[in-house]
Amino acid sequence: MARKTSKSARTVTSATRAGVKPKPVSKRAPAPAAKKKPKLLSGGNPQIAKGDGDAPVRAYIAAIPGWKRDVVRRLDEVIMQAMPDASKAIRWNSPFYGIAGQSWFLGVHCFTKYVKVAFFDGASLRPVPPVESKQPKVRYLHIHEGEAIDTKQLAAWVKQAITLPGWGAA
Repeated sequence: MARKTSKSARTVTSATRAGVKPKPVSKRAPAPAAKKKPKLLSGGNPQIAKGDGDAPVRAYIAAIPGWKRDVVRRLDEVIMQAMPDASKAIRWNSPFYGIAGQSWFLGVHCFTKYVKVAFFDGASLRPVPPVESKQPKVRYLHIHEGEAIDTKQLAAWVKQAITLPGWGAA
């Protein structure tokens, strides 16, 4: 026979009398798991787990602090308008854009004083993006706080970049 004790929500049974205590029954629903904010790495670059698709890139953008969030959001819009079928992913705590099954053509990374757009075969673009890299094929565009993004030029580079070999496999 089972009976409830008045001091707890435990049920007294023959198992309880034998020294085996059941776990207390909670009357409250379990608390929802709190969402942890992504850790910010140097320069305010969010640490986001590797992942494919729009969701991890959106999580990256949402975690960027200050003015850089608006810059990266706008970059994402321009890239996707220029190449609606582009694949997105987070690799090495940075958004990458590419062609499914082919290669990555572009990456974005936040630094303390600017947002870097990396064109993996940028030396083949016309006009060539302004910032050189140690790798001969790679070229960068740096966007500093308060600078306007030349969306027409960026879209033209994206349209050119998708026709080039790019980097790695998407």
